[in-house]
Amino acid sequence: MQDSATQRLVLRIIGVAGAALFAFFFVLTYHRPAWVEDFAASYIESQVAEKVDATIDGLGAPQGKDALSRYAAELYRQNEAKISEYKSLLKGNIREQLAICIPQIRALGDEQRRKLEQWVEEGAVLSIGELQLDNSRLVTLIQSGYLATVADLKREIRVFTASNAIVFLLLVLVSFLRPQSVRLLFIPGLLLALSTLICAFLYAFQQNWLLTIIHRDYLGFTYAAYLGIVFLFYCDIWFNEGRISARILRLLVGI
Repeated sequence: MQDSATQRLVLRIIGVAGAALFAFFFVLTYHRPAWVEDFAASYIESQVAEKVDATIDGLGAPQGKDALSRYAAELYRQNEAKISEYKSLLKGNIREQLAICIPQIRALGDEQRRKLEQWVEEGAVLSIGELQLDNSRLVTLIQSGYLATVADLKREIRVFTASNAIVFLLLVLVSFLRPQSVRLLFIPGLLLALSTLICAFLYAFQQNWLLTIIHRDYLGFTYAAYLGIVFLFYCDIWFNEGRISARILRLLVGI
């Protein structure tokens, strides 16, 4: 009986601590949104560079069927080697512009930033020639890539932290509503504790790895599946009286 009480206490401590930790970072993205940009500065810069490089690489011959478009496409093919050289020069220029543009964006006030976001949404990069001749378009391309990356990352961090907080809260809830299944709850409890320790380690020492997990990557889907497994344990304990969990536990103990 004493062992069961101790196990329940340990599980509830894990649940409350994990929920509080992830809820804190979830709230932080709203209360201090600049924290995301501070924490993920190098990651965001690398993502922006990739986005802009991909945009430049995607600039090709005009696709229209009219005579002017066909003529322009033929000129593009004739000058493909020169255009490829222009693209390489542009990519080199991007690295220089990043160091200038990003601090400028981050220094803007909220109202100025909203105006910039609207202006970027209305802008368009039309051709490799415009990028080469009009440096302001290259700046716009960098700014749009930065704003899009930051917006995506904030959304993904919120989903990641909220999902983790909910799963930890479920651990606490099930420990109260199914106290007789406390032994079985140690499986999802330990899995959650392990994932939190890994996230804490990555946060402290390998931020880019953590952000790669969070930001729509194959590793992110793997982590979502990991939380899904924990949720299935909850469902088994709640709806199936933990029959499957008990078998798994017996197998683990047998090992």
